[in-house]
Amino acid sequence: MIIIHAVLKVNPERREQFLAESKTLLTATHTEEGNLSYELYENAGEANSFIMVETWRDAEAVSSHNTSPHFTAFSAKAGEFLAAPLDVKVFSAEQVK
Repeated sequence: MIIIHAVLKVNPERREQFLAESKTLLTATHTEEGNLSYELYENAGEANSFIMVETWRDAEAVSSHNTSPHFTAFSAKAGEFLAAPLDVKVFSAEQVK
């Protein structure tokens, strides 16, 4: 299982654009083969700071997502609403029963 945490610092003037683009990305990603979860959360202690928490079946599913039309469209627009570089951390995990 692959877990990805992507921290996004959003320009306050572009917040609504970011949320609209994120909603499109989330909706499409939830239908992808190999996606176990894909959620966006806002940091309650830091305005306009978000984290995308992704869980994927395997690296192949991540690779497929990274070349999907909805992800590449979101990535192409990210510079319009991000106030800082994207901070991405990728983890390999297994579920503990």
